[in-house]
Amino acid sequence: AASQIDKALSLRWKYVWQHRTPPYAAPTTAPSLPTDLHLYEIKTVLGQISLYHKDTGVSLTSLPGVQEFTSDFGVLSDIVEEVSVKSLSYTRLKLLEQKYSVHNALNGIMESQGESGEEHSDFYNCYKVDTHVHMQSGMTAKQLLTFFQEKVTHQSQDVVMVAGGVPITLERLLQLLGMTSESCRVERLLAQFDPKTLQRMDKFNAKYNPTLKSELHTILLRFENYMSGRYFAELIKNTFKELEHNTSTFAEHRLCIYGHRRDCWSTLAAWQNTHGVASTHNRWVIRFPRLYTVFYEAGLVKNFAELLSNIFIPLWEVSLDPTKDPILDHFLSHIGGFDCVCDIKAVDPAPFQEDPALWTNAGNPNYITWMYYIWVNMVALNKLREGLGKSTFAFTPQCGLIGPTSHIIMGFLVADRICHGLNIRKNPAIEYLYYLGRIPISMAPTSNNAWHLPYLLNPFPDFFRRGLDVSLSTDEPLVLHHTQEPLIEEYSTASKLWKLSATDICEIARNSVLQSGFSHRTKMQWMGERYFLSSSAGNDPNKSHVPSVRVAFRYETYHDECAYLQR
Repeated sequence: AASQIDKALSLRWKYVWQHRTPPYAAPTTAPSLPTDLHLYEIKTVLGQISLYHKDTGVSLTSLPGVQEFTSDFGVLSDIVEEVSVKSLSYTRLKLLEQKYSVHNALNGIMESQGESGEEHSDFYNCYKVDTHVHMQSGMTAKQLLTFFQEKVTHQSQDVVMVAGGVPITLERLLQLLGMTSESCRVERLLAQFDPKTLQRMDKFNAKYNPTLKSELHTILLRFENYMSGRYFAELIKNTFKELEHNTSTFAEHRLCIYGHRRDCWSTLAAWQNTHGVASTHNRWVIRFPRLYTVFYEAGLVKNFAELLSNIFIPLWEVSLDPTKDPILDHFLSHIGGFDCVCDIKAVDPAPFQEDPALWTNAGNPNYITWMYYIWVNMVALNKLREGLGKSTFAFTPQCGLIGPTSHIIMGFLVADRICHGLNIRKNPAIEYLYYLGRIPISMAPTSNNAWHLPYLLNPFPDFFRRGLDVSLSTDEPLVLHHTQEPLIEEYSTASKLWKLSATDICEIARNSVLQSGFSHRTKMQWMGERYFLSSSAGNDPNKSHVPSVRVAFRYETYHDECAYLQR
């Protein structure tokens, strides 16, 4: 069983993206790109976008093809279902949990006393990052309501849309919808959770739509509309101002690129630049919704390869020649990673192992196919950008909320970190591999409670006690949270219901910083100059507010586990 676990980990190291030179290491002088880049051209071959030599056709990057990948995925799937591997994993996970209990019994008082000499060494003053929050629902219901009422009161003559060639003002639109500023309440906006959304993703998603009127959704929560996204930008900037009031709270908000047009990236970057939608407290993550079927049926794309090209070719072009789109080049430097989202209740078709250009039907390629092609093209792009001295991207897909086990296995194979991960609890082998692989998991218990898994059944406290790398996130404050500090609300709820200590909460906050896509320099400022060391030597308790005895326990337990498997 131990040899099979080692084999599974080897497969992960084969696929996961690793920097040629880590950000904390001295830069290498060895060239990583050929000097004759002018002899290469951007092409798509079997779904892989890269630089290919004009004469020889040789690719600049060599990555596993889809058939090799599918074979390795099958090997990993077989490993996690072996009875001996499951039995060993279950035993070791239980032992890890018992070790945590013993550590708490022996060192709990020492941890509660703390090691920091700072006067305000508590959770509220430690750095924390909301590692998974959708920008379209990143504001609270009160923020949205206040913004909307101000617009109705003071800017009701704004032309917000055109219908049949006739300009329509905000005041006129409200008349058509039978609404007034006085009739608007949080309940009327329907932006809060109610029990009807439990296990009903359609009703949950409907709450993104204020008052269930598509017109208001378009003008308030989209950047592509008649107003060029002005209201959405102003709303985001108000949200960022609230975020900046707490000097130790940060976030990674997600924006969408759909891939239905080649200019999707330039449109998003121009909107962000025009309206100044930026904050030092935010790092962008771009998500790719699995909406191929919608765009194919609308005639916007002819095949799956065209959608992939629309997503990645503009990034290759601007990476090689920033003058082609300076605004997009600048925008990319503020992006920390890519996310893949989907209707995770949809039944996946069989894996597709041929050229994506041959996928010319309306069916959506399965999750594995999507994940592979995003991963392979992201890694190829990262290798180019790293060689050019530019920022790179992490792969942070949403997987394991519901759906088959294959989604979680896929995350283990290619993701830098995952979001949700509830289904990890269903297979002890997978959970143990996530522990050994030290794969970060961003979890959102309040969101899960809203429509799928009751709060007290959430596996988060078990994952945490066993030593998995978990953090807390808000996911959708607009429909889930009631205070003006959603992340604090998330931590507060978790600490009370699961009886987490102050040290536990600070450790989770520290995890969120290390998981995030904020820069190396920023993390040094927040966590100390040696934050990247996993031992207590990398912990500065005056910054992290985590006692070094806790960090040492996690480090020693992990290495004891590795030593056990190597016997």
